[in-house]
Amino acid sequence: MKTPATLLEQYGPREAMEYDVVIVGAGPAGLATAIRLKQLAAEKGSEVNVCVLEKGSEPGAHILSGAVMDPQAITELLPDWKAQGAPLNQPVTGDEVLFLSETGVKKTPDWLLPDCFHNDGNYVISLGAVTKWLGEQAEGLGVEIFPGFAASEVLFNEDGSVKGVATGHQGLGKDGEPTDAFQIGMELHAKYTVFAEGARGHLGKSLISHFQLDAGKDPQTYGIGIKELWEIPADKAKPGLVVHTAGWPLDGQTYGGGFLYHLEGNKVTLGFVVGLDYQNPWLSPFEEMQRWKTHPAIRAHLEGGKRIGYGARAIVAGGLHSLPKTVFPGGALVGCDAGYLNAARIKGSHAAIKSGMLCAEAAFEAVQAGRQSDELAAYPQAFEQSWLHAELDQSRNFKAWFKKGNTMGALMTGIEHWLLPKLGMKRPPWSLHRTHADHTYLKPAAESPKIEYQKPDGKLTFDRLSSVFISNTNHEENQPAHLTLKDTSVPVNINLARFAGPESRYCPAGVYEFMNKDGQDQLVINAQNCVHCKTCDIKDPTQNIVWVTPEGGGGPNYAGM
Repeated sequence: MKTPATLLEQYGPREAMEYDVVIVGAGPAGLATAIRLKQLAAEKGSEVNVCVLEKGSEPGAHILSGAVMDPQAITELLPDWKAQGAPLNQPVTGDEVLFLSETGVKKTPDWLLPDCFHNDGNYVISLGAVTKWLGEQAEGLGVEIFPGFAASEVLFNEDGSVKGVATGHQGLGKDGEPTDAFQIGMELHAKYTVFAEGARGHLGKSLISHFQLDAGKDPQTYGIGIKELWEIPADKAKPGLVVHTAGWPLDGQTYGGGFLYHLEGNKVTLGFVVGLDYQNPWLSPFEEMQRWKTHPAIRAHLEGGKRIGYGARAIVAGGLHSLPKTVFPGGALVGCDAGYLNAARIKGSHAAIKSGMLCAEAAFEAVQAGRQSDELAAYPQAFEQSWLHAELDQSRNFKAWFKKGNTMGALMTGIEHWLLPKLGMKRPPWSLHRTHADHTYLKPAAESPKIEYQKPDGKLTFDRLSSVFISNTNHEENQPAHLTLKDTSVPVNINLARFAGPESRYCPAGVYEFMNKDGQDQLVINAQNCVHCKTCDIKDPTQNIVWVTPEGGGGPNYAGM
């Protein structure tokens, strides 16, 4: 197998393109950054060259979210979004928060709902559709968007500052050797490079480690969200209804819950989130989602309908205490790559857009002043003065309370988001901290109750492979696996022996399976099934699995998600 250095020696040097700002990721955060840069240039009568790299086949192809959108940030970015046809079509018409037992349900009275669960003025959306629309707005302003190009490497200047990124090579075979279709990657150099890859971004993770951006911070924490899109009979449609559930099927120590949102056009988007700090290695987030749908309160929304979409994605949930330093010489982190999502509100798109705008304003000022490759200190300073900081500050304890159990979490959420605001207190007077990363929580399989899941019926509940099929996931099969192992002996000798092979359960796409061949257990990695959720990179108990970028254009192609 040729090493990257050998390939460069043989086929290089790589072609290089120069920009003022390069943005990695055409999600809400990256596109908001690009749009705001171009807006500022137009306002000042100047030029700023902006490029956005997107590993999906088009903007929105890899975007997965609930989603209920707070329009505050998009209104700041594009005040005329409604007139311009932004796909925010369905206002929220009602909120329900349900506590489920195995067959029973208790609805929280409206007057007791914490402020974070009130969605008046918000919209039920397809974030993928909104992202595609944002991409069109960016291109209309002159932003260059390169879909199907995965940034695989951070480039550095001699002084240690970020120089830009390189895209991955195309046309490598499974053995790492160039095929007849081989094309060497290209380099994109910039005065500033903005990383907007979403939760657990591959390059963002490496930059946080390289620059020690999380020093002194709480460990980041995540959930895995499993989502489906359904088309339901017209007589069951309740456009704008937002339902959140807690309780069954999870036990009282496992963080998570369900969501079900009625879109326009007789469609329902629904999903289940499990905190990746769960302890029982027998737990399968995918199967918990299937089980959750069988509850009478959820089944009632879906019976007679048809599932038309599926996907999964890690969700960042640490909040303000886990937010790393977001700037470093030559670049910045925005959106969920940094961790701006507000888990208490179950919302991140407004935070992504706002963080992108704040970063763009700092980068534009620097470029106009003739600076480059320094730290954009104005970005975190502006964040600390923003409404987004105030919002995240109020919610800073949310996940930490749930580490003390779901009952304590629900009680303190009520106090911090219902009682204290009524007493005129905008932020809790106390702070809680966490000390352990998600992958450290798994208990040995022998010490954990085994969970038996029912076989799918093919109507309400489904298996993983049929689910991956409707996510339109595809990878070029003859390429090096993008799910890599630091030590190939660990999956069998540690994960299987001690934890009963949890990767075969926490993956929502059937990527990992243990097989016995000639009397020897081995891990098989079906990389072509991967929906790029990043769960394995987060939850692997030995941190032996490392997710790296596959060829650009691979992965899911979500529609309506």
